[in-house]
Amino acid sequence: MSLLHLSEVSAFYGPSQALFRVDLDVAEGEVVALMGRNGMGKTTTVKTICRMLPAAGGDLRFAGQDLRKLPSHRAARLGLGLVPEGRRCFPNLTVAENLAAAARPGPWDAAAVARLFPVLADRRDQMAASLSGGEQQMLAIGRALMTNPRLLLLDEATEGLAPLVRAEIWEAVAALKRDTGLAILVIDKSLRELSRIADRAVILQRGETVWTGAMPDLSPHITDRYLGV
Repeated sequence: MSLLHLSEVSAFYGPSQALFRVDLDVAEGEVVALMGRNGMGKTTTVKTICRMLPAAGGDLRFAGQDLRKLPSHRAARLGLGLVPEGRRCFPNLTVAENLAAAARPGPWDAAAVARLFPVLADRRDQMAASLSGGEQQMLAIGRALMTNPRLLLLDEATEGLAPLVRAEIWEAVAALKRDTGLAILVIDKSLRELSRIADRAVILQRGETVWTGAMPDLSPHITDRYLGV
């Protein structure tokens, strides 16, 4: 059984329908890439999973429970760890305070996060607002891990970052896949990097799932049709 299951999920922003028929599954320990051009519903899908946007229809389940019946805080406690687009660290809290604010019992604590991102240990007493963009992104990932999730959702975790920082974050994601049993749903535009870490891909177009398959089956024809500019 899938850890996360979406079937024909729809969602609206007010009167405007944003998702029509989204089908998506993530199994325990699996890394799934959620792909598509800009504006096709990827972030909206993540918001719907995390209950920040109501699902208007379809089946939405996590760990066997109907997420449509839960508020966002209860959904998060089931084991959803979100790294939102735009990082959204608490700017007036220190690195240590940002991590502590999200802490829940489990193997991920401040020491474990520091092993994944050593720079956060060096910056532990700095305000989040004073960090570089890459350091803030590491903090956002570390904060999500501090909730000890079963599923980590990464929404554009490398967008706008310098190449060296991007490489460091991708290496951390690869380490999470290699060394933990954490399931990961990742949104990113880097097909090369996604091909290294993702087991499967799900492609959205205009709020609908149009392709699902293993990463090796993601042919140039498919990428040109659904991901090309």
